Amino acid sequence: MSETGASYAAAGVDIEAGDRAVELMKEWVKKTQRPEVLGGLGGFAGLFDASALKRYERPLLASATDGVGTKVDLARKMGVYDSIGHDLVGMVVDDLVVCGAEPLFMTDYICVGKVHPERVAAIVKGIAEGCVLAGCALVGGETAEHPGLLGPDDFDVAGAGTGVVEADQLLGADRIRTGDAVIAMASSGLHSNGYSLVRHVVFDRAGWALDREVAEFGRTLGEELLEPTKIYSLDCLALTRTTEVHAFSHITGGGLASNLARVIPDHLHATVDRSTWTPGAVFDLVGKAGQVERLELEKTLNMGVGMIAVVPEESVDVALTTLADRGVDAWVAGAIVDRHSTERGEHTSGATLTGDYAK
Repeated sequence: MSETGASYAAAGVDIEAGDRAVELMKEWVKKTQRPEVLGGLGGFAGLFDASALKRYERPLLASATDGVGTKVDLARKMGVYDSIGHDLVGMVVDDLVVCGAEPLFMTDYICVGKVHPERVAAIVKGIAEGCVLAGCALVGGETAEHPGLLGPDDFDVAGAGTGVVEADQLLGADRIRTGDAVIAMASSGLHSNGYSLVRHVVFDRAGWALDREVAEFGRTLGEELLEPTKIYSLDCLALTRTTEVHAFSHITGGGLASNLARVIPDHLHATVDRSTWTPGAVFDLVGKAGQVERLELEKTLNMGVGMIAVVPEESVDVALTTLADRGVDAWVAGAIVDRHSTERGEHTSGATLTGDYAK
């Protein structure tokens, strides 16, 4: 038996490394600050001045929480830690904006097997950069060291966000009408969903390495798979200011049809024409390398569409112009029809994909 007394450090928790990580991340968190944020990093709670909500007649607070999933394993293997912060923010704030809410602030949770201060700071840097892109503040978070449960290089991230929307501007199924247009906004790639399938296909079945150069991508496999999630919140909010919008749908786990169906009222149906776009090369690669059937791909991956806006037909031109001016690739992909007049395709609950993808 050792005569040396036990300590937190001996158990694997390095408090000094944690303090160093906090110091390194402060400059990045500062870049996200909004005027409503009080205090700085290091307090027990983040503070947000709620008197800013007085300008609302009836403010509704929206909240969302999410993670990045098994994409973190690719970041660990590649030694690239900042891009997944964009993924985390996108997964959270773009759920908030679906109801028309402006994202106000986020908090994060980073769980590691061992605190490597520069690595933790890089993760927070990416989260902070994502918050800037989303227009929200990063008001605090937690870094937890779990020796014995996670390996020294293992980690995971999660985040929670809060937004606000005026009650009479709340978007959703009750606004959607027959004849509305379904506008698709292009994804930047896989975003942060379906990576358990993707990893199984490209590593276990195809046996590819992350540093493999892929001509169709014009870069390595790892670089393609780590492409950050596109953050749409400010683009969606710009749409609500310039024209009438009835609903948004964030295309995440479950694919386009099932996520779009979540905002379609029971008496209506969304039809989406595959021929209006060509999914990126990464979707074709996953399908062919794993012999994955199209329906399975569409139930798992976004297939090139990261966000949907449902707008009145008369709003289409303004909506497309607004998105184009903001650098968002968007197009009319379908329409809202009466449910009883629809011949169902592969998906039957609220949304149907028809036709074949453009070549």
